[in-house]
Amino acid sequence: MKLLRYLLVIVVLFIIWYMASILLNSPVLPSPFEVVSVLVKQRSILLTHLGVSLYRVGYGLLFGLLTGVPVGLLLGRNKELDKVLSPVIYLGYPVPKIAFLPLVLLFLGLGNMSKIFLIAFIVFFQIVVTTRDAAKNIDPELIISVKSLGAGSMQIYREVIIPATFPKIFTATRISIGTAIAVLFLTETFATFRGLGYFIMDCWTRVNYTEMYAGILILSLLGLSLFLLIDLLERIICPWLFIDRGI
Repeated sequence: MKLLRYLLVIVVLFIIWYMASILLNSPVLPSPFEVVSVLVKQRSILLTHLGVSLYRVGYGLLFGLLTGVPVGLLLGRNKELDKVLSPVIYLGYPVPKIAFLPLVLLFLGLGNMSKIFLIAFIVFFQIVVTTRDAAKNIDPELIISVKSLGAGSMQIYREVIIPATFPKIFTATRISIGTAIAVLFLTETFATFRGLGYFIMDCWTRVNYTEMYAGILILSLLGLSLFLLIDLLERIICPWLFIDRGI
């Protein structure tokens, strides 16, 4: 049923797009059929750019999660550590970190590392703040009940804290995917000749709007695929969330 709903939404969007292209009657907005035709013809080139973009955004999200979740858990369960590091988080979180792109390129070069680092750096703060707040809000009675059974610190983390924070972590990851895709696009418009961001901007400068829309469509599908992957992982790791809802 869920797949059918997605397909229905895609069909409706394509119909709206097709009608808009007819009404506008301009090369600026080609019909979806033209774009899909170009997508099929240019599939080898687009797949190459997609592979590069997927590599960058995938590793960026992974590193952001692997560093952000442990830090968030420690801050959420350690009041003293939270008092010391929270000001750093509060000062760093609102800063538009994309502004550091020139510095990151200077220090890490023009290759994949600079792009992966910037995505991970931005995602890190989002994950830390959400995970910390989720760990803070765990019912103390749950911790006490597990302690009364003789559980140690590691067992408490494994059996109570981590499972209790998983839903919020998945929510933060979904939000981070949108941010990561936006950062990916921006980083791929600077000093690179590979990636969907480069492909889209290159088509725009060449006034090849049909190929440009094909690139935008693939970038959108990349974000959707990552989003659905997180949904699938949540169902596997947190099955109890879906029992009461019957889904």
